[in-house]
Amino acid sequence: MTIIGIGGGTGSGKTTVVRKIIESLPDKSIAVIPQDSYYNDQSDLPLEVRKRTNFDHPDAFDWELLAHQIEELRHGRAIEQPTYSYITCTRLAETIHVEPKEVIVVEGIMALYDKNLREQMDLKIFVDAGCDERLLRVIQRDIAERGHPLEMLIDKYRNVLRPMHDEFIEPTKQFADIIIPNGGHNEKAIAMMQMYIKASVNQI
Repeated sequence: MTIIGIGGGTGSGKTTVVRKIIESLPDKSIAVIPQDSYYNDQSDLPLEVRKRTNFDHPDAFDWELLAHQIEELRHGRAIEQPTYSYITCTRLAETIHVEPKEVIVVEGIMALYDKNLREQMDLKIFVDAGCDERLLRVIQRDIAERGHPLEMLIDKYRNVLRPMHDEFIEPTKQFADIIIPNGGHNEKAIAMMQMYIKASVNQI
């Protein structure tokens, strides 16, 4: 089994990189574990408190559960991946059954943040993109998919996304084995990454 961590800021192109990995591997040989599924269960808190959650801060994540479930997969045991609702800002009762696969990808803004989680990874990737490019992607995505007004997105970027990125996400670049500049548009870097992963899988 090969466990891959893919980190990088919001709008950096992580989803594109994950898709490229999936496309390069045989069907049903990969499982993608999104870090967003592991936000803390806040069902014991009032809704108005939950809505103030800073989803870009490390304290928002259940690191212990995420590291434990990756360890379970590594040892060949299936997991029940949690699911999370941004509407209620807490964990849902439903889970997703995930079987061990040849390749496990842990993807999220802080996938490389936690030491216990990093130590389980065979390959650590940081997807990089300039702050202007990330802002534009966030604006395009959130207006199109979530209907958020432009003024709100700019305010969120200035007061939450940018400072959290600078403090907690950008420093995790030092732990990466591979840094992919220009996000999912760097075809040469992605091709080299694909070759490495395929070679690793063929050795299993």
